[in-house]
Amino acid sequence: MAALLKVRNLKTQFRTEGGLVKAVDGISYHVDEQEIIGLVGESGCGKSVSQLSTLQLIPNPPGEVVDGEVIFEGKDLLKFGANGEKMRSVRGGKISMIFQEPMTSLNPVLTVGEQLVEMLELHLKMPRQAAEKRAVELLEMVGIPDASARIDNYPHQFSGGMRQRIMIAMAISCNPKLVIADEPTTAVDVTTQAQLLELMKDMVRRFNVSLIIVTHNLGVVARYAQRIYVMYAGRIIESGTSKDIFIDSYHPYTVGLLKSVPRLDEQRGKKLVPISGLPPNLVNMPDICAFRPRCPYATQCPGEGYPELRQISDQHFVACHIDFQGKSREFYAK
Repeated sequence: MAALLKVRNLKTQFRTEGGLVKAVDGISYHVDEQEIIGLVGESGCGKSVSQLSTLQLIPNPPGEVVDGEVIFEGKDLLKFGANGEKMRSVRGGKISMIFQEPMTSLNPVLTVGEQLVEMLELHLKMPRQAAEKRAVELLEMVGIPDASARIDNYPHQFSGGMRQRIMIAMAISCNPKLVIADEPTTAVDVTTQAQLLELMKDMVRRFNVSLIIVTHNLGVVARYAQRIYVMYAGRIIESGTSKDIFIDSYHPYTVGLLKSVPRLDEQRGKKLVPISGLPPNLVNMPDICAFRPRCPYATQCPGEGYPELRQISDQHFVACHIDFQGKSREFYAK
């Protein structure tokens, strides 16, 4: 299947009083048509910044995309200019983003209907009356009860789950080809999380769009993502199919993530094993493996510098100096 989005060597930096923060440090990935991708990792690893960089939504100053390519439909979006007309037509029109906290993403002084209608008028050039009718249809589509009456309500009159449904309605309103969901279920309860995720999965099927799910919730990507990218300290340290990551994970960080969350297929009463230490400070990072201070195999690590991604199998790539193939991790831990 053809790649819809190709990101190559993307680098985003922030200049702070403490020094240079390499929030995204040379990541490359792709998204195929009608594919669901998972982007996972601890808070602060660069997941959200990578997606904001794609849409040129990084505030400058202090942030800046300093290198890379974002190829969408054969064109490099980074050459459009952050505030140019071409980039504005892509945002919302061809690539939509569902932000983490809907209460800060929706305008509190405009009704939900006004915000939906504005999108339709701007990107699809719809007449006002047709846009209002379409806005009601979109709210009904995402499960807002009594949509024709509630379209004149303000964001604060909806619950957190309903506001997130409204964000999904806005994301699909202009028939985009790619939707980026940045921690879409963080602010809602478990039952609502499941409903929203099923809604987004149905959206992919019905509208033939691709979906990037940015999350630290491994359960979410296990159920919905076809391929997964694992990030740590601004870099992708492992990537592969869901089976590669959850059944045959390779990088010690990925293994640590999986061991630190409960699983239904594990023996009852088995203790969870947390990853020791803390994520690194990204200010003036040295060019070494960022996970090394926390890695249980650091003393047996044969390499110097930062490991590059190498291929393990067909779609499985890992950035680790240690070659575990043929030997168990227990061998190296001795």
